[in-house]
Amino acid sequence: MSVMSEIQRRTVAARRRYWPGSEKAVLWGLTLLIGILSVAPLARLVWAAVAPQGIPDLSRFSHLLGTRRVLTATVNTLTIAVISTLLAMLLGTVAALLIALTNLRGKQAWVFTFILPLMIPPQVTALAWVQALSPSSPVLQFFGLSLPPGSPSPLYSMSGIIILLGLHNAPLVFLMVRAGLRRLPADLVEAARAGGAKPWRVLFTVILPLVRPAIFAGAALSFVTAAGNFGIQAMLGIPGRVPTLITLVYQQLNTLGASALADMAVLSLLIAAITLAGLMLSRWLGGRQDVRVTGTPRSLHQPLGRWRLPVEIIVWLWMILTLLLPLSALLTTSLTQGFGQALTFSSLTLSNYANALFGYPAIRQAFFTSLGLTLLTAVILTVASLFLAYFLSWQRTRLVRVLQLSTELAYALPGIVTGIAAILFFLKPLPLIHVSLYGTVWIILAAYLSNFMALVLRPTMAGFAQIERSLDEAAQIFGAGFLRRMRDILMPLAAPSAMAGTILVFLTALNEIQVSILLVTSGTQTLGPMIVFLDEGGSSTLAAATGCLMIGVVLILMLLASLFARRLPEGVLPWRV
Repeated sequence: MSVMSEIQRRTVAARRRYWPGSEKAVLWGLTLLIGILSVAPLARLVWAAVAPQGIPDLSRFSHLLGTRRVLTATVNTLTIAVISTLLAMLLGTVAALLIALTNLRGKQAWVFTFILPLMIPPQVTALAWVQALSPSSPVLQFFGLSLPPGSPSPLYSMSGIIILLGLHNAPLVFLMVRAGLRRLPADLVEAARAGGAKPWRVLFTVILPLVRPAIFAGAALSFVTAAGNFGIQAMLGIPGRVPTLITLVYQQLNTLGASALADMAVLSLLIAAITLAGLMLSRWLGGRQDVRVTGTPRSLHQPLGRWRLPVEIIVWLWMILTLLLPLSALLTTSLTQGFGQALTFSSLTLSNYANALFGYPAIRQAFFTSLGLTLLTAVILTVASLFLAYFLSWQRTRLVRVLQLSTELAYALPGIVTGIAAILFFLKPLPLIHVSLYGTVWIILAAYLSNFMALVLRPTMAGFAQIERSLDEAAQIFGAGFLRRMRDILMPLAAPSAMAGTILVFLTALNEIQVSILLVTSGTQTLGPMIVFLDEGGSSTLAAATGCLMIGVVLILMLLASLFARRLPEGVLPWRV
């Protein structure tokens, strides 16, 4: 009798271990989700590049990569990514040092405005700068600085792409360096100061060497973003005839369609190799991430003295030049009837906004499509990240580490690589149901889920780091199942951080262009590519109004997230000091 009871007990325990709401079942569900959305499409991309006809053929690599157009695009991509990264490193590091170490006034407002360009879609940024520095720019006309009529915009060049990418990615370096400065042992710096070292000597011999890993980590993010930034490269490079790998893939697919997928898979692997090589090189140059020094991390403080007012004037003039100038040009263009008109009471009109909101069904449909996809993406990823963060925080098995690596890799790769992988994987009808996702909104949703998982996961893991594991263990002792513990204890505690990740997804996916530019069709337009299509079609004023509306949505979401800043872990909202 006792033997039968023991067998029954073990049978019940085994069923509970694998029932649909158990930890094992949830973990395997996450594995299936990430495998289908991230791992399988990337594997399909590699196979399509290596064996387009089902048989490995590496000779195609040398033939395609050795052509003049691919070599030119590769050199341009590397040049743009490297030089813009150096510019972003300089600007981001200086900004982080000023904010983290000095007594500048109005830091919160300045950081908000400095981070804002990172949240604005790059295609909108490019459009704003083009309209600010064109021969018919209403802003330059107002100040009497107009360029000669008929001359091309100076931004339609490699240098223009580099400058805009450097400005756009400088906040990435700023965030990493600021985080490194916050962990800096103040005792070591104070010892150097007590020994008579001047501020500049302390900066170059103590502070910068200690934050070198953070500087190169930011440089890695900047390099990856610059190499895969479609919005700025397309808006400036295509009319300026500066081919890059990203724009080459876009133009070839638009011209040749699905017949070019095999060659574009090879180019996508080349783009992925460049970005991964940049990540590894920056990690090697940055050295070890755990700088082993003694001391307690405290806020450092270096008064600027009589230099404070001049420095404050310089940093705010910089913000006016790099943010208000292009945005004012974009706003002015959106309020006039034709591009290049001066903004007066007679030329002032709101018709562009009316057309953007109500007059053009394509724009309205693109907005609702983007909104629906973003909502669905945010909900699915928030729920998935809450469960995945649980396993990553407290059960770091080999499988869990592989899942994390897969999500990080999908986020690190340029969005256009994700788009090519999604096309290749979902082009054929799905097994059993015999339905193809290509040309539908569902393929865009699948690409979003793959690309943005890490964006929600990071702040959610920060929330789990502040939860005492004993709470979960106590509930487990009293017989609470996994789903009940998640629902009643862990999810409410981690929810604020997860919601911050949700808002970050909103800020990224609603106006996104990198992933969806190759996946949209005439019936499945999204808001991000609409700016490019409107500008290419000659509707500059309508594109400007749409861009202003997109910036307005970004500002509302950022301010909404700031209302909950006190309930979130430090560093979750990047624009908070």
